[in-house]
Amino acid sequence: GWFASHASPVWGLALTGSFAPGRGEIESIVIADQSGHVFSTVRSALSPQDEDAFASWLADPTQSKVCHGAKEYWHGLHGAGDFRLVGVTSDTVLAAYLLHPDQRDYDLHDLALRYLGVDIAEETQMLPGLGGSDGLASAAAVVVPLAEALRSALKDQGEDGALLDLELEVSSTLQRMEETGIKVSDTRLEELRTDFHSRVEAAAEAAYEAIGHEVNLSSPKQLQTVLFNELGLPKTKKTKSGYTTNAEALADLAVRIAEREDDQALAGQTFLGALLEHRDAIKLRQSVEGLQRSVLTDGRIHTTYQQAVAATGRLSSTDPNLQNIHARTEEGLQIREAFIPGNGFVGLMTADYSQIEMRLMASLSGDQELIDAFNHGADLHTYVASRVFGISEDEVSGAQRSRIKAMSYGLVYGLSAFGLSRQLRIEVSEAQRLMDDYFSRFGKVRDYLNHLVDRAREQGYTETMLGRRRYLPELTSTNRQLREGAERMALNAPIQGSAADIIKLAMVDVARDLKEAGLASRVLLQVHDELVVEVAEGEREKVELLLRHDMGGAADLAVPLSVGIGYGENWRAAAH
Repeated sequence: GWFASHASPVWGLALTGSFAPGRGEIESIVIADQSGHVFSTVRSALSPQDEDAFASWLADPTQSKVCHGAKEYWHGLHGAGDFRLVGVTSDTVLAAYLLHPDQRDYDLHDLALRYLGVDIAEETQMLPGLGGSDGLASAAAVVVPLAEALRSALKDQGEDGALLDLELEVSSTLQRMEETGIKVSDTRLEELRTDFHSRVEAAAEAAYEAIGHEVNLSSPKQLQTVLFNELGLPKTKKTKSGYTTNAEALADLAVRIAEREDDQALAGQTFLGALLEHRDAIKLRQSVEGLQRSVLTDGRIHTTYQQAVAATGRLSSTDPNLQNIHARTEEGLQIREAFIPGNGFVGLMTADYSQIEMRLMASLSGDQELIDAFNHGADLHTYVASRVFGISEDEVSGAQRSRIKAMSYGLVYGLSAFGLSRQLRIEVSEAQRLMDDYFSRFGKVRDYLNHLVDRAREQGYTETMLGRRRYLPELTSTNRQLREGAERMALNAPIQGSAADIIKLAMVDVARDLKEAGLASRVLLQVHDELVVEVAEGEREKVELLLRHDMGGAADLAVPLSVGIGYGENWRAAAH
């Protein structure tokens, strides 16, 4: 009956409960109208009639709703009785993220204090997610004026609402992807766990054999005794507790003693090799165990995408992180084999952008040579190498191509000659010469990169193609390290951020168009520049056409967006 006596152009919604995909639950519900009148209840106290009224209000797209973390609320509501949350016109987490992309979190207390001068905490210490309906009441009442204040702050920055609307669409696309999850093969995961466990034990045995006794390979103190006292190896960097035994220092140490052939050095090499293998194998075993623990009763893993974490606009994945199962290592590929289509589906399809950052570099810089390289349809790195080294494409060696590839991607990440020399293991002067030769051929790229930093220094921020800003106050710092770090970000943010914008646009379009075409196939994962789709029987060709169309048309650049597509019986087999 409360809705009947209250009308509002926009409503605030606040909930407590559990907001994990696939296992959401709701405890308390608070709805506030625009004037701050509040309806507050615990879920268990709702009568069947109240529950129906609440459900139809939630599912009514004409009832505008504002909340702080809509995606989490969606999972809570979905798990609590299959409620459908639609009509969210603003999410104060996403609006605050667009305004302050470098902030670590977006606490409602802080935002209310900063933008409205309202201290919710004075009423009570409670916040959504922690229980206590008083704090919840003020949270629901405060989100409507807060959403207005954030929208107007975005408007002052020249953001016309398109970016916030995109983030809201991304949020509702992610809700469905998280809720759907991805099927895994229990038997394949268990085989891998056993295999990695054997590798852990074999590496430990090899390490003990090299030194003639057992030692706790996870204890830095015991390792220091073995490495620097027993084996007499050169000391690594000094720390509070002795000398560092981190992976980088040990790999460096292995290189330093590789030339020596005395017994101590040989024992050291064997021990270090076994120790590094032991660490790798433990990490692999842990990641498989983490995946096993994440499988819900539906046999699927439901990751959570974090939409307001990476300052560049990229998504990250957590609980478990499915974006770090690398396609570049054999073990990563083995783990990908465990991801399979679910019942009623016949395969997985992957679609990714090839060289999207380099294509953006060509398009944004307007460098005709680079644009021609893409439109020429040749292998980009071979083509660029032939121009830099002044030789024909078929004369370019594998090593020359690798150097140019590292150089090209390095530029996007603000790599210095020193950084390039370390990456390629060449002299700094040689790396500098490589950069100079590159820029003499692709001058507009250099001008564009210099212009980016100068402009960011003047304005205090960088911008992506869609106008996503990243503020970099350290650009004018007197501290050289801070300043150079900010300069690297100024080079990287517009290109990486524009790539993030493009994949978001593509993902939203693909998910929507699959549904509108009446296809049962669905988007399951986004892994940086790649989408993973679960394909239903008889739909493979239609899905591929749709992916090529939507991903290829997500942005209008001076060079084509190239989309690679693969299909197979598991995630590894779907690579291309």
